[in-house]
Amino acid sequence: MRAVVTRVQHASVTIGGRINGQIGQGFLVLLGVGPNDGPETAVKLADKICNLRVFEDENGKMNRNLEQVGGSLLVVSQFTLYADTSSRRPGFSGAAKPDVAIPLYEAFMARCRERGFPVEHGEFGADMQVDSRNDGPVTILFDTEGHGG
Repeated sequence: MRAVVTRVQHASVTIGGRINGQIGQGFLVLLGVGPNDGPETAVKLADKICNLRVFEDENGKMNRNLEQVGGSLLVVSQFTLYADTSSRRPGFSGAAKPDVAIPLYEAFMARCRERGFPVEHGEFGADMQVDSRNDGPVTILFDTEGHGG
């Protein structure tokens, strides 16, 4: 799995002119699923992101996690994180097919909810408009197949 996690003051996702999900302080998570990912990958990545200490403490140090700041998550499926950029026109065959990706996208969100976090989301495969106010900016890349995941 690959995820781009951005610390946000607020974020929303709109589909067809209607807000589908919105959060205040927390993480905007753009989540891509690879063909070799499984349920354990979704759980491990969700735990890692939920424990990420990138919110400032009273001394201005990035030392607090999502729970400590009462944060939420907005999770948006993002198959383009698996783009093959070896040519000028990216290919996306490296991403998992929907029959694999959708259950793992849902498992990721379920694990975050199990941990007690409010989770808003986009719609898998939909044309979405994502708005966010990045905080910091702090953006971290996770890749469970390589370093950072």
